[in-house]
Amino acid sequence: MFSTKCLSPGFSRFLSATTTHVAQALKGTPAAVIPTFETVQSPPASFISQSLLKTVPTGNMVATTTHIGRTQVRFSHTDVSMPDFSAYRRDVSQDPNQPNTSEISRRAFTYLMVAGMGVTGLHAGKNVVLEFISSMSASADVLALAKIEVDLSTIPEGKNMVFKWRGKPLFVRRRSSEEIEEVRNVDVASLRDPEDDAERVVKDEWLVVIGVCTHLGCVPIANAGEYGGYYCPCHGSHYDASGRIRKGPAPLNLEVPEYNFPNETTMVVG
Repeated sequence: MFSTKCLSPGFSRFLSATTTHVAQALKGTPAAVIPTFETVQSPPASFISQSLLKTVPTGNMVATTTHIGRTQVRFSHTDVSMPDFSAYRRDVSQDPNQPNTSEISRRAFTYLMVAGMGVTGLHAGKNVVLEFISSMSASADVLALAKIEVDLSTIPEGKNMVFKWRGKPLFVRRRSSEEIEEVRNVDVASLRDPEDDAERVVKDEWLVVIGVCTHLGCVPIANAGEYGGYYCPCHGSHYDASGRIRKGPAPLNLEVPEYNFPNETTMVVG
């Protein structure tokens, strides 16, 4: 017979046992194991701010059940009252059991207001645009110079008078019958800028042109040149008594402004 005592380094203070072994031919008593326990008292827990902070759950909590699987748990604030907008609602819409009979009238009022404000806005915008455009137009003193009145009784036959109109020289010529006949007998097809004399005058006796050469903007000399009309000494452009270019580098005839005759002795240009 021999005995064995098992010692565990980790649990030696909590458990110890003795085993008795008897030979097979001998009948002995069974082995009995009698554990002995030693109760260890845990030290008292001291709670501080750091240890309490670790016990507070943070982030999104996830719970798993055997029936619905993975679920998410959220923190709800049950002490928050739901907002109530009853003070802003109409009295007819407070009761959900009553039909909303005023919807059509409210919609009609909305359409009327939108249409009225739209028309008013368009009218105001039109006035603003017109005022802005009119502010860029010529002033009253400039408009006063836009027209000039010429006394025809002061111009003798065969002579040319110069007036200032819109910052440009204005030639008013009283032609004789010989000058009229001469310019009417010219072959229009042979001219550089073909234009008939009857198209350039309102009355055969009076020729009104702007005294600016169509070549480089010089001022021609009246009753001069090879054709007895106008001559530009700068580059040698010759015009006839109808203001048409006949010789020289000028490409076009002298410009004819808009004018009319209010009476027999007065002409208004512009």
